[in-house]
Amino acid sequence: MLRLLRDAAGPMAVAEIAERLDIHVNTARFHLESLVSNGQVERTTADPGSPGRPPQLFQAVRGMDPMGTRHFRVLAEVLAEAIAADPDPSGRALEAGRSWGRHQASPVTDATEPAEAPEPGESVERLMHMLDELGFAPERAPGSDRPQIDLRQCPFLELAVSRSDVVCPVHLGLMQGAMQSWGSPVTVERLDPFVQPDLCVAHLTSIGAS
Repeated sequence: MLRLLRDAAGPMAVAEIAERLDIHVNTARFHLESLVSNGQVERTTADPGSPGRPPQLFQAVRGMDPMGTRHFRVLAEVLAEAIAADPDPSGRALEAGRSWGRHQASPVTDATEPAEAPEPGESVERLMHMLDELGFAPERAPGSDRPQIDLRQCPFLELAVSRSDVVCPVHLGLMQGAMQSWGSPVTVERLDPFVQPDLCVAHLTSIGAS
């Protein structure tokens, strides 16, 4: 149906679309509504040339298809390879991650009032919440006082396996940048990737601790 509308010389009525595709008018109307909702097709009306309500017509929206194929993994691989070619790929990736972390943390801060430095426990809870929203599946063992966060999922798993020298520093920087943005007395000292097949460990430390 979308191909038909794109190839058409002008807007088409529902009945004409149904006839051209050899489907029932109600079926055509149903699919047209879906295409309109997706932003791929738009409604228009014929020029009024006779009494009565002008018929409703449909035409394809000009522009790139918003429902078209995406290859974000390829883009991520290209960017990772570019960073990996840097003389200090881990350092560059770490700084990129810190910038990302500061951006992710910014909605938490109320710009209208001076932000008070959170308590260590509150900082860790904020970080856990952010990591959970990003898909890292963070955990802390019940009753454990270990200064660490267990990460049970990597949202960039395939790339982390092949380019851990870039992806893992980005994740470390993400956590450090967020903590820095919140003025946290705690930071993430290091990230140990894949200590188990389903576990990465972020080690926490107090700022200024030796």
